[in-house]
Amino acid sequence: MNDQSDTRDQILTAARARITHYGYAKTTMAEIASDCAMSVGNIYRFFGSKLDIAEALARKANLVLHQKSAALVRGEGTAPEKLHAIHQTALKETFRKLDHEPKLVEVADILSRQRPDYTDAELAQEQVFIAQILEQGVNEGHFAPIENPAWLAGVLQSATMKFRFPQMFSPLPLAKLEAELRGILEIVLSGLAVPDNTSPDTENE
Repeated sequence: MNDQSDTRDQILTAARARITHYGYAKTTMAEIASDCAMSVGNIYRFFGSKLDIAEALARKANLVLHQKSAALVRGEGTAPEKLHAIHQTALKETFRKLDHEPKLVEVADILSRQRPDYTDAELAQEQVFIAQILEQGVNEGHFAPIENPAWLAGVLQSATMKFRFPQMFSPLPLAKLEAELRGILEIVLSGLAVPDNTSPDTENE
């Protein structure tokens, strides 16, 4: 790691500590600079704005979740199991992070409104993982043929968005959110399943 990377990480660490304590709106670039024992001008050499710092913090946090999702997709298990796991993992990770550091909800809300390109890029990466699971399910014979897995993955994302950023949408505790998510995914899996073409008439033929 070079000096520039060290300085960038130092800024992000200081910004995260201040934002999680005081909130995004009450945090200034001057305060972050003071916490890093450097000038405000030096902060601007690495980040053009406070919003750029917030985005960098979010990207860093989401990278860990993306790595877990990628490992889950590559790992053992059936497609239905993975579809449950990838959604439940995202719910638990995000819920616990925001429950432990509630002021990060403000950052997530601001980024969703002021940096839609960032939000779209993050959702697109998650969509890739879901589409891969859907394709695996078709190949395994668990799911009926899917004409456009990427499109369907996007639809599934929309249906489960409440669980991706739980504290932004619902006051429910984690256990109830997990149960609700399981129910929704079971409905989805039922719709994806290969149709049972047998009927009493065909069985008696």
